[in-house]
Amino acid sequence: MEHNKDISQQVCECFRHKHTPRSQEAQRQLVNRINRIVGQLNGIKNMVEDNRYCGDILIQVAAAESALQSFGHIILRDHMETCVVEQIQNGNLDVIEETVDLVKKLK
Repeated sequence: MEHNKDISQQVCECFRHKHTPRSQEAQRQLVNRINRIVGQLNGIKNMVEDNRYCGDILIQVAAAESALQSFGHIILRDHMETCVVEQIQNGNLDVIEETVDLVKKLK
């Protein structure tokens, strides 16, 4: 039974929620950005299905990557301004290492 508890705790760690929720406006803006990125990816898919020129597809791939990178930077900034600050104020300095790891993954 203890084993199942460990698994459920691990699952819960993957689906944590922010202590300070994003404003409705900030959430709306993030969702709009994601929708644009999804639109770009669908456009790339259509280009592939239409057998479009490789160079044109690569240009669109670069644009989608840039948009996703920008989205990641916005989330990282929000993370640092809210989650990291709150954790440090609560005495959890492990959040610094976590953030360094996240920055490395974001590139």
